[in-house]
Amino acid sequence: MPIVSASILNSDLANLAAMAEKAENAGCGWLHYDVMDGSFVPPISYGASVQGAVKPYWKGVMDTHLMVIDPLSQIEQFAKNGSDIITFHAESRSDIGETIDRIHSFGIKAGLAVKPNTPAEEVFPYLDRLEMVLVMTVEPGYGGQSFISSTLDKIKAVREKTEALIQVDGGINAETALLCRKAGADVLVAGTYLFRAENMKTAAESLWKD
Repeated sequence: MPIVSASILNSDLANLAAMAEKAENAGCGWLHYDVMDGSFVPPISYGASVQGAVKPYWKGVMDTHLMVIDPLSQIEQFAKNGSDIITFHAESRSDIGETIDRIHSFGIKAGLAVKPNTPAEEVFPYLDRLEMVLVMTVEPGYGGQSFISSTLDKIKAVREKTEALIQVDGGINAETALLCRKAGADVLVAGTYLFRAENMKTAAESLWKD
């Protein structure tokens, strides 16, 4: 069954502990924590200390997504504040191989993300060192965007090359989740669709039902 990773970016940020518990009660196995530095993407979100404060209220996988210009410099603090997997962008300034090694040095899993316009081939040289590839299905930085259908071909291309997890993030709802799953995705990130649903559990279940 696909994994649902609940993105708290568009949840009630004044009540993150309650949002984590809400995601757990809805059956989400992962909590997606979006980190933005105001440089790699225009917005600024939150840092490692906030993640550390949320972690005690979350029993599942802490799924950290670094949308930052220099992820290598950020790995240690997020590892020490509860990350189970850290994903960073191929388009960042950090050396990809070195950053993967740094993540693994803390005994946690590594993911590599690509923006919609970045070719799938960018991740291919690193696939044997990654536990996950994140295919962004919208431009990173803002929640609530519409799904970019051309990214489905990228999911398929990555799936043909690896047995690692493939995560998708952006514009995910019942309809687009099914398309992504058919293309080969394993982990479905959803924020607005889940946290703004009338019934979050029903919304989460719709992501893995045919």
